[in-house]
Amino acid sequence: MNFDLTPEQDQLRDAVRELGRKYGHSYFVSKAKSGEHTTELWHEAGRLGYLGVNIPTEYGGGGGGITDLALVCEELAATGCPLLLLVVSPAIAATIIHRHGTEEQRKKHLPGLADGSEKIVFAITEPDAGSNFHRLSTVARRDGDDWLLTGRKIYISGVDEAGHVLVVARTEDASTGKLKPALFIVPTDAPGLEKSKLDMEILSPENQFLLFLDDVRLPADALVGESLDAGLPALFAGLNPERITVAAMGAGTGRYAIDRASDYTATRKVWGGNSIGSHQGVAHPLAHAAVQVELARLMIYKAATLYDAGRDLEAGISGNMAKYAAGEAAALAVDTAVQALGGAGMTTEYGVSTLLGAVRAGRIAPVSREMILNFVAQHVLGQDKSY
Repeated sequence: MNFDLTPEQDQLRDAVRELGRKYGHSYFVSKAKSGEHTTELWHEAGRLGYLGVNIPTEYGGGGGGITDLALVCEELAATGCPLLLLVVSPAIAATIIHRHGTEEQRKKHLPGLADGSEKIVFAITEPDAGSNFHRLSTVARRDGDDWLLTGRKIYISGVDEAGHVLVVARTEDASTGKLKPALFIVPTDAPGLEKSKLDMEILSPENQFLLFLDDVRLPADALVGESLDAGLPALFAGLNPERITVAAMGAGTGRYAIDRASDYTATRKVWGGNSIGSHQGVAHPLAHAAVQVELARLMIYKAATLYDAGRDLEAGISGNMAKYAAGEAAALAVDTAVQALGGAGMTTEYGVSTLLGAVRAGRIAPVSREMILNFVAQHVLGQDKSY
């Protein structure tokens, strides 16, 4: 059992941390408040090779795994720059296309995903289906050699920044007559595709959208994979990387909040000249939060290691646990940091309360803590399915 990163991963972590510090949380906040995107940071990260660390070298990537991408997500978040589209584009879309796309799709999309010149976002959630992808109502039907997509999607991140959206739909299996999932690479400017921005109480430079698909016509090669049989495995291929990288981003955010609070409490002196961090009522909650974040990190990198080793079933269990642990730890860390800073914690200057909405959302999305507990109860504890 080895808890050490490789020398290459250590170098990656240090380099990403340096890049993140170059921009910092003030950059992240200013972009979010002005309605802009973190374009400069994204393109520099792409130019330096950090966005494509998990993409094979033959397609312009670094040839690493999800462990490497988790390091990128965590370290940027630990400098106050949690980039949600790292989860959506390199982790979900690139993994699905690499593992289940056609060779033409790999050659067309993976190089751009690796260098940051292309973004592909992911559309699975629907207003009426919630977490139950078996109830998806977005349908794809044949029209000659083309496909026609009709349906609605909600909480779709970054559509305004992306050239394509990976849409999960259902299509009829000619052999059985049953509906089965299929994934389509859809241009975001396709006729019949409309987007409506959702107003969110989260400070983020990445926007959320409601999508309407009204007979969006696509060529045959928009279908991910060689046939409809690729749909279900392609869908599940993106879920473990999603859980792991979301968890890494949460752990990094927790580290950032604890670092900010610890610096403040070690130097803030009141009531006789002692630092407020010398009081257990201040120090112990921060220490407790730090323990929870470190525990989450252990599970994150266990899950990433299992995934990179091809042990998908075990990675699924650990990935869900990691997402649960990191979501809880990040929310605790940010809330504890705000409390330790007192009034300063609520100011933009100290850069902690600006993350309250994001870490609260991390306990809900991309899968809620309750659904993870259902999963663990069923698949780890052997309980009957409750939903």
